[in-house]
Amino acid sequence: MTDGVRVSVTPAYLPEHSDPLDKRFVFAYRIRITNESERWVKLLSRRWVIVDSLGESQEVTGEGVIGAQPELEPGQSFEYSSYCPLTTPWGTMEGQYTMRRDDGSNFLATIARFFLVAEEDMDPVR
Repeated sequence: MTDGVRVSVTPAYLPEHSDPLDKRFVFAYRIRITNESERWVKLLSRRWVIVDSLGESQEVTGEGVIGAQPELEPGQSFEYSSYCPLTTPWGTMEGQYTMRRDDGSNFLATIARFFLVAEEDMDPVR
């Protein structure tokens, strides 16, 4: 939660879109942004830092999310899904949304680090 904006993330491994032999692991993530403040807010842009299990990092930036810049009145939520391909069976994502308040000021809503884990590769017997 940052300045009354709560960001919740639910990640999932997509084995049907992955090919471990080709080092392609695809993960989906569902985001729910809830405005728990008493003011209108608008999501302007995003910044993600994605790190694979080898420590290789990439940054993804852009306007809005999935082609939208949602505006949220107090109590409203916005949900969307996206995906992230990795070359390793696990990694992390974290980031921030640039948000605008009704008075024209901006702030960064933090998205805490979360893990992307290919469950089928977590079997210690393999």
